[in-house]
Order: sequence, then C-alpha cells, then structure tokens
Amino acid sequence: MKIAIGCDPNAQKAKEELIKFMESKGYGEITDFGSDDPIYANVAVDVAEAVAAKKYDRGVLICGTGIGVSISANKVKGAYAALISDIYSAKRARLSNDANIACFGAFTTGNKLREELIDAFLTNEFEEGCASQPKVDAFIEYDNKR
Repeated sequence: MKIAIGCDPNAQKAKEELIKFMESKGYGEITDFGSDDPIYANVAVDVAEAVAAKKYDRGVLICGTGIGVSISANKVKGAYAALISDIYSAKRARLSNDANIACFGAFTTGNKLREELIDAFLTNEFEEGCASQPKVDAFIEYDNKR
C-alpha cells in the first residue's frame, strides 16, 4: 500500500508518531508531504490530488481538529476525506463510504487512539456491490459532474 501523509505545523509531532506506527505495522510505502506550509489547505490539497490521481492508495491528514484538512481535501475531485474520531467511524469510512483519506485532529485525538483509528481505516476495504454501493455511486456521480 502507498500512503501519502501531511499535516499543518501544529500537528508535526502527531504526524511523526503516526508514521512510526504505520511503519511498525508494515503498511507499506509512506510519503511525507510535509508540514511547513502554515496554510494547511495547501498540504491537504497536495495529498488529496496525489490520492485522487491514484499515485497513492490512501491519504492521511492531520491538523489541530482535523476539520480544516478534511474540508480542504474534499475540494479535490476524486478525494473522499473522512474526519475520524472513533473506531466505528474509522471502519465505516472504508466499508460504507469508500473514503480514501483519513483526517485526524492532533489536539482532539490522542496518539494511542489515532493509532487504533488508522489501523481500522487501513485494514478495512469497501466491498463492491454492498448495500452502500448506491450511496457511493451517487456521490461519485455528483463529483464527476463538477
């Protein structure tokens, strides 16, 4: 699996800890898109564009709350970013929504919980033809119209 990750300057430590965790779990090739840009929308869009272009299988974004990066990433056609704060949502982001980017809050989610959340996000897959397929098809169709 190829994973793109980025954050704002406030989330640098959270990003570094999450990278170490993903590497220890053997999740594949992880590319750090940085955190130096104080305009986190730029980093979020860079990650989202790379994931939407299928250069990466998944993306991970972190800012103070995770809200700003998720809004920014979702402006990119083909990027489906989910703000994740609980295990059930982390699983459903993949299983029911085929999200390709996980967003986290560095100030709102502790390190150990972020590890559990990214684990749930990366180990679950959307199943084509499942009961959620019509919903996913609908938002992809809408996305393709813009």
